Amino acid sequence: MCSSRSDPVPELPAPLSLGIDIGGSKVAAGVVNAEGEVLEELRRATPGRDARAVEAVIGELVHELEGRHRIDSVGIGAAGWMDLPGSTVVFSPHLAWRDEPLRQNLEATLHRPVLVTNDADAAAWAEWRFGAGRGRDRMVMLTLGTGIGGALVIDGRVERGSFGMAGEFGHQIIMPGGHRCECGNRGCWEQYASGNALGREGRELARKHSPMAAGLLAAANGRPKNITGSVVTALALEGEATAQELVAEVGEWLGLGIANLAAALDPALFVIGGGLSAAGELLLDPTRRAYLRNLTGRGYRQEALIMKAQLGPSAGLVGAADLARTQQRPLERYRR
Repeated sequence: MCSSRSDPVPELPAPLSLGIDIGGSKVAAGVVNAEGEVLEELRRATPGRDARAVEAVIGELVHELEGRHRIDSVGIGAAGWMDLPGSTVVFSPHLAWRDEPLRQNLEATLHRPVLVTNDADAAAWAEWRFGAGRGRDRMVMLTLGTGIGGALVIDGRVERGSFGMAGEFGHQIIMPGGHRCECGNRGCWEQYASGNALGREGRELARKHSPMAAGLLAAANGRPKNITGSVVTALALEGEATAQELVAEVGEWLGLGIANLAAALDPALFVIGGGLSAAGELLLDPTRRAYLRNLTGRGYRQEALIMKAQLGPSAGLVGAADLARTQQRPLERYRR
């Protein structure tokens, strides 16, 4: 006698997306599910400033991860200014990309559609979807690393401006005639409030043979050139007084720039991510004090919150993966 009950249909595995975060010093790739969880992550050093070498590393990472996971979409977060369609890196201060057709090149290599966006936009999307920005209608994300990446999320979308280049907050000129920036200008904010700026200040102090630099030099084996932002941050977290002073100075510059952004954009929340955010309250406390000291209309307006990002160094790849999963183009024409 036949049963009227049909066999249960087996559930297909949930679609996974692969996100890649390309920065000035590293290329990170991760397999991400629909809840924003990273199932596997790989990292490689950025191979200099050569565009073809960077694209080759991306191809290697994708092929390695898709050999172990069923990948339905690929998203790239790249440091640089994108055109509005997200096909070309118009200019990257920290990489050798000038009008680089990154999406076309990678789609030809990977034989699949690729979503390309700015790395800070990707990190902001991740924090808005899964991290510190959940529930906020207007959020600014700042990523402090080699430079300052920036992005603005308004009502569930990343605001990219008329030409695709909104959010380059790190290149607002905050000190006319100041330090030369990779973008070509002088006095950009990222020259005073980034991981690179923190390392530069530590090296300068050491090269002047200041007794205050003894702890920095000890950590760098007596070689000033080995003093980086991450070295200073680690020392600050261990309680080294000079390192903490240097982090606080960067925080003051950060708070000043945030006050300027608050005057222009009036967000409810600033989320601080990137490698320098590892300093936590050693950075954020002086940042908040400088922000409140320089805020236009202080005492008569609501003040934005300033919070550390929750997703850590994986935010960029999580956001790139989620954007690819939710906004990706069909795969069929790329299948061979």
